[in-house]
Amino acid sequence: MITYKIENNLSPTEFRDVLIKSTLGERRPIDDMDRIIDMVKNADLIITARHNNQLIGVSRAVTDVVYCTYLSDLAVDKAYQKQGIGKELIRLTKQETPKATLILLAAPDAVNYYPHIGMTQIDVCFLLKDLNDLK
Repeated sequence: MITYKIENNLSPTEFRDVLIKSTLGERRPIDDMDRIIDMVKNADLIITARHNNQLIGVSRAVTDVVYCTYLSDLAVDKAYQKQGIGKELIRLTKQETPKATLILLAAPDAVNYYPHIGMTQIDVCFLLKDLNDLK
């Protein structure tokens, strides 16, 4: 049985492990534990999925609760994917912030997944990774 709950005090080590076991580890600073610690500490909403108390999925969001919720990490252990766990983590995240628009940047391999579960794809996102790039 899979259990879901809000865990805003999630262990950074557990968080890092599930990133590695999912496809997100390739695009997250898994070798920089200080950043991983801060990612967990500074999140506004963390919802987990566990099987036999083992972390198998996580939704980590930054939100103001009423206008926007940025779902910055949605990770599900590869061994548990295609069972609806990611969709349930999204549902629970949205449930906690019902007035806010949920925003998510898709991993390249997951671009086709989100429209399949009812999310709207838009093409208006912009990134600035280095302040020196701002003109």
